[in-house]
Amino acid sequence: MPANSSTEPLRWAELRPNGGAVGCRENSRFTAMMQTVAPPAVSAILLDIEGTTTPISFVKDVLFPYIKENVKSYLHTHWDEKECQEDVDLLRKQAKNDEELEGAVLIPEWCSGENADKEQALEMVTNNILWQMSQDRKTTALKQLQGHMWREAFLRGEVKGEVYKDVTPAIKEWRKEGKKVYIYSSGSVEAQKLLFGYSIEGDLLELFDGHFDTKIGSKVKAESYREIAKNIGCSTDNILFLTDVTKEARAAEEAGARVILVVRPGNTKLTEEEEMSHSIITSFGELLLSDLRAN
Repeated sequence: MPANSSTEPLRWAELRPNGGAVGCRENSRFTAMMQTVAPPAVSAILLDIEGTTTPISFVKDVLFPYIKENVKSYLHTHWDEKECQEDVDLLRKQAKNDEELEGAVLIPEWCSGENADKEQALEMVTNNILWQMSQDRKTTALKQLQGHMWREAFLRGEVKGEVYKDVTPAIKEWRKEGKKVYIYSSGSVEAQKLLFGYSIEGDLLELFDGHFDTKIGSKVKAESYREIAKNIGCSTDNILFLTDVTKEARAAEEAGARVILVVRPGNTKLTEEEEMSHSIITSFGELLLSDLRAN
């Protein structure tokens, strides 16, 4: 391997105002360093879930398969309940918005309400859900239905939320330093609370000051991060966003937030340009809120 092809992540980096990394370079992408120091202005830490606090494998191999395997039976069991009908109505409205998309699976208006042909409607709604999942859609309608299904799974003990071992101790340290910690995920707020409330480590909800989902806006839109800042009551410059998705990182940076990319096993590999333009950590334990080098 050529001397300049090392992919070792940047450590002991200070963040530029736009979230990029300042560090030494040699004949490799990055000099091996030890930690990343958050800017003093940071008062709130905003966390993604999938690939950041929680392994992608948990979402891909546990949560999503649960939906695919159980969605039809769930709909059949709960079809006549108000919450289920509200979910179906939202899915139908989303399907109408998607009708121009190639391969879109539509849900006619007659599929919701008391007069629906239940079996035929179940088939069409199920097919729409499976289509959205096959396209990796992150619509509020889909996430709401998934959240309600996961609630049942968590409450029954069929599923327990998984978090990386470095997450809980790191967040506890950040909170000791007076930082507020929030979650921002494409999964519904209800699903977020289930994952952390029924985790393999027990109830972790006390670690978080609030939760945001796509109801506040898309994670790849800068305005969403401005809205989160307003909701928290701070400037975007006071927010440090940790995510594994570069599109989300760019949106947050555009809004003025600080960003660190999180590299975990199974995450999408970063390009050399992405590595060079962002601070990177591979564990929450690598993020410091004060610079120990000054001591």
